[in-house]
Amino acid sequence: MIHPKIPVNPLPTGLVTPFVQPTADVAPHHTAAVPACGCEHAPAPVPASSGMQVAGIRLTPAGVVTALAAGTGVVLVVGAVLVSMLLAVAITGASVAVCAVVLRSLLNQHHRR
Repeated sequence: MIHPKIPVNPLPTGLVTPFVQPTADVAPHHTAAVPACGCEHAPAPVPASSGMQVAGIRLTPAGVVTALAAGTGVVLVVGAVLVSMLLAVAITGASVAVCAVVLRSLLNQHHRR
């Protein structure tokens, strides 16, 4: 309970890596300066890209039309809900105001007699 356990998460490859806790008796690493090699390496090849690559979702024209229609529908539904809530509040306020006026007039007539 004091030492929380980190869950084992699967990698995208499907391999599961267990969580390894370091121990106190681990030998320290000795870092030595590694000399650079004298050979000349060829640079890594650059993959050829056709046009601009966008990271994300690619939509077909039908998908764009569907997304626009769904977005429009959501906006209309949310707008209708908000307008109906505003009307409910307005009607409730008006009815409370009418009740207050009626009660005031009844109480004023009772005091005049």
